[in-house]
Amino acid sequence: MTYEDSEKLKALYRLYEQPMYRIAYAVLRDSGLAEDAVSDSFVRIIPKLHKLADPSDNRTRAYIVRTIKSAAISIYRKNKKRVEREINIDDDTVQFRDPAQDVESYVLDKRSRSEDILGSIGDTDRKILLLRCRDELSRREVSEKMSITEANARKRFERARKRIIKMKGEIPDEK
Repeated sequence: MTYEDSEKLKALYRLYEQPMYRIAYAVLRDSGLAEDAVSDSFVRIIPKLHKLADPSDNRTRAYIVRTIKSAAISIYRKNKKRVEREINIDDDTVQFRDPAQDVESYVLDKRSRSEDILGSIGDTDRKILLLRCRDELSRREVSEKMSITEANARKRFERARKRIIKMKGEIPDEK
């Protein structure tokens, strides 16, 4: 940086530092961020000092205003993204448990709940459900194994499925 550029930078700082701060503060509403915006603006201005005319020139003033607005808006956007990503977590929210216990209790709860539900439907319907769901047999194969018609196997499966869904609480009781 030449002596002339150094003097021009000092003059720009004396003339525009406070107006730049006010513009940045109007955008950011935070004094620390406004100061950062002013600082960023001067960092952006330094490489272009040789292109700038007299510090009090209208074109120079317009360039300074564009630069500070751009810096302030850039900081605002970065801050907005950061705030959106932050999640408020306090110690009461976080509870650490042993994952193995969670999985084990989940499996046991599901198994006992499934056994309760299957135990509450008739033997024939339970067999049809198991053949269709566990063994993945077609309606025809189920009807042959159970020695019933295919239409009967289909209807019994649908009714048993509805009862199970109702017992699990996934659909309200029909009246």
